[in-house]
Amino acid sequence: MDAVFWSRLQFAVTAGYHWLFVPLTLGLALVMAVMETLYVVKGDEFWKKTAKFWMKLFAINFAVGIATGIILEFEFGTNWSNYSWFVGDIFGAPLAIEGILAFFMEATFFAVMFFGWEKVSKRFHLISTWLTGIGASISAYWILVANGWMQNPVGTAFNPETVRSEMASVEAFFEVITNPVAVSKFFHSVTSGWITGGVFVVGISCWYLLRGREKKFATASALVGGAVGLVGAGAVMLSGDISGIHAAEFQPMKLAAAEGLENGGRRVPLSIVPGIEVPGMLSVLATHDIDGYVPGINDIINGYTDGDGNVVPSVAQKMEMGKKALAALAEFRKLKDTDPAAAAQARSVLEENMQYMGYGYLNSPEDVVPPVWIVYWAFRVMVGLGMFLALLLAAAVWYAYKKNLYSKRWLLWVAMLSIPLVYLCGQAGWIVAEVGRQPWTIQGLLPVNVAISNVSVAAVKTTFFLFLAIFALFLVIEIRIMIGAIKKGPEVEPEN
Repeated sequence: MDAVFWSRLQFAVTAGYHWLFVPLTLGLALVMAVMETLYVVKGDEFWKKTAKFWMKLFAINFAVGIATGIILEFEFGTNWSNYSWFVGDIFGAPLAIEGILAFFMEATFFAVMFFGWEKVSKRFHLISTWLTGIGASISAYWILVANGWMQNPVGTAFNPETVRSEMASVEAFFEVITNPVAVSKFFHSVTSGWITGGVFVVGISCWYLLRGREKKFATASALVGGAVGLVGAGAVMLSGDISGIHAAEFQPMKLAAAEGLENGGRRVPLSIVPGIEVPGMLSVLATHDIDGYVPGINDIINGYTDGDGNVVPSVAQKMEMGKKALAALAEFRKLKDTDPAAAAQARSVLEENMQYMGYGYLNSPEDVVPPVWIVYWAFRVMVGLGMFLALLLAAAVWYAYKKNLYSKRWLLWVAMLSIPLVYLCGQAGWIVAEVGRQPWTIQGLLPVNVAISNVSVAAVKTTFFLFLAIFALFLVIEIRIMIGAIKKGPEVEPEN
């Protein structure tokens, strides 16, 4: 279990660090594309220089984000080789497409965008800027297809000959890439990136206004950045609502943990904080029906009958069926070459119990409960900060539009100091998504204690602290370069 703990911690730190860069890449890509569009449409050099400034910050962030993403993918092989073996045929396909298609697309057009201002036409450069952002979003889609499959493993067929999950057909491939969990997660993640980019641009713009610098540039940037972030906030609310429905359908334990719901039922209240509830609201959010049934932690452990009258087995029953599946798998592999008839019978038992195979690795029914307090409070941090940031962006857009943002000193300070909060909000969202599905690496099929590599605790600890030091160094370097570029400011005409 020490190896499991340190492997999980190493992956969590790597993923969390990587997610510092991805949302800003997605958000700044849209902001600078909108600004360059204004330049091409209006022919005003001001917008060109404004877009070029934010493009410089985009490039700094983009470079460091690539390095962390590469490390993250290598950890699947170093620390999670059993997982990689089990799902390689499915998980590897979207990651390969992401690398071959999306990454090369965004890298190619990034070069034209960053170095081609005076080498290509204005319209072609604008297309390159948009395609860089679109490529980043496509890259995120394929990665989230892989992640969404871990949350809701569709389109899979287990092959006992190879002990691997495989895509048996083209139809299965399309089922994987249109997985509803992946689709909603993609829109939720990308649009949250728009909020990150919007808050970042507004915050930096307010820094200039607090110092009385580049007022026209800062006001215009705050207006565009705030508008992009505000659109993102609306889209995040919509996709978050859909994600809640998917959690109720495919990962009810995650939803129960996020609400600290021990015992479910109908007309279940929504917990704001302990002791403060909104009657019936969780049923509405989870099922879009105030009378909808929502199971609690104890219901899931002990078994329950859902809102459609379907009987859901208890975890103990699932564990028993999982152990039957594992025993049948062992029997099949033992007899497949010597006794085909007995092997066929074992395979039949395996297929009958396959959907619960992962439960056979659990030690007790309580193993299916994630750390409730972490998930519960992370969800509230995400939602609370998200609402606050949406209001902040709305205020910034309003006052920037009225051209009196400069006079609202309180708002300038709040916006500037809120930059770290948008990152905290994003990290909290991923904590809900990933900690909330524990103990599973693949929901219901493969728990973390089986997915890890056969590596020593000492080796994982050593690389953990090594990566931690490297990440900290990279972060310090990036922040110093960012601050230097921000202090230098945009190359706009001096204001009278």
